[in-house]
Amino acid sequence: MPPWGAVLALLLVVFAMLSLLGPWLWRPWKRAVGERTRLGASDQDNDEELDAGGPADQFSDGREPLPGGCSLICKPSALAQCLLRALRRSTALEPGQRSWLSGPHLQTLCHFVLPVGSGPELAREYLQLTDDGLVALDWVVGPCARSRRVTNAGGLPAVLLVIPNAWGRLTRNVLGLCLLALERGYYPVIFHRRGHHGCPLVSPRLQPFGDPSDLKEAVTYIRFRHPAAPLFAVSEGSGSALLLSYLGECGSSSYMTGAACISPVLRCREWFEAGLPWPYERGFLLHQKISLSRYATALEDTVDTSKLFKSRSLREFEETLFCHTKSFPISWDTYWDHNDPLRDVDEAAVPVLCICSADDPVCGPPEHTLPTELFRSNPYFFLLLSSHGGHCGFLRQEPLTAWSHEVILESFRALTEFFRMEERLKGLSRRRASFLGGRRRWATLQKREVSPSSNLGETFSWKRSYTR
Repeated sequence: MPPWGAVLALLLVVFAMLSLLGPWLWRPWKRAVGERTRLGASDQDNDEELDAGGPADQFSDGREPLPGGCSLICKPSALAQCLLRALRRSTALEPGQRSWLSGPHLQTLCHFVLPVGSGPELAREYLQLTDDGLVALDWVVGPCARSRRVTNAGGLPAVLLVIPNAWGRLTRNVLGLCLLALERGYYPVIFHRRGHHGCPLVSPRLQPFGDPSDLKEAVTYIRFRHPAAPLFAVSEGSGSALLLSYLGECGSSSYMTGAACISPVLRCREWFEAGLPWPYERGFLLHQKISLSRYATALEDTVDTSKLFKSRSLREFEETLFCHTKSFPISWDTYWDHNDPLRDVDEAAVPVLCICSADDPVCGPPEHTLPTELFRSNPYFFLLLSSHGGHCGFLRQEPLTAWSHEVILESFRALTEFFRMEERLKGLSRRRASFLGGRRRWATLQKREVSPSSNLGETFSWKRSYTR
């Protein structure tokens, strides 16, 4: 591994190049996305409404202003009002001084390039799947220096399932989220796909971009270990495709109370086809090639490894790995019919908070990459759009902590309180209905039993008698 001085020097050089070539890097990306993304007249009207803003006290156009230059885009509902109140009270969104970390490229590179440090204490479990494959679960067991808070009053600590990006890199922000969640009383666990982050690849099968089959078995195991604990989930970047696919396929049977996505890639096919700015494209592609190079021999019978490691784009790499297989080749269209994270989005029955940045250099401009009509029409999806933050960055000045972590945990707490209050109201309504029903039945019985004395002889046929 190269010394960190050389890594930081390379980081500064890359950042300088991005700052100088930024306009030229963005221009072809925007043109490609604009050609492939077809927006109707209604979508254009929605974008105009998003730019115009809305009043502060009511949902008039689906967008609500928040501190720190952020806004919440969602469909009006009681749950939306609850989440809006929680976000307006949040200290994490309070505007601060503009720092040297405000640039989108620097925020993104700090997130992906800087070393993770010591990190939390992890206890790994390997879960054998039905097809004999392996996935890994890293349970965060420490350290927790300060006193832990209680997240679920009167119950067990909530489990927080964390899904890293699709490339398998465990970033400093993911570990920072786990540490903060552990301090707040959660029980964090990190899900690793087949062959990712030291998880052995025991079968020549990798997990496609939006296939939630392995995640379903992992959630079933987590529920087996903690059957009474609430379950929340957080995904990072391209890993959000896996979480959204799971929520869509499982619907109301997902076992989850709430979910959050940090800088999610929502229009995945367009994202692959348009390509990324070349430093990010080359960096992500190189990371995937290095990760899979150790399994080159095992994958020879499944894919063309020579073509795979000569890929020049993320699309070519993904298409060679999952479409041009030797056993069961499929087309690019068929692949996305089964892996688009929004294919079953209407079936999702769990509140999902998506935190995105308007200057995201990886996902691209929000007017082309964010389906705002989804957030305005679906009551379970909420979009927190920030003016700054980069891709999965959202960093503060010191000590390089992400404000998105605070916002996510505060939103989960608000969801817990909202659902607890809903259960109380339902319980009161059931007891009230039962009480009123009992009174109605008693009144009916009284009407049947009480009758005029003149009709007693007609009503009853018995005669009074005395026995000794």
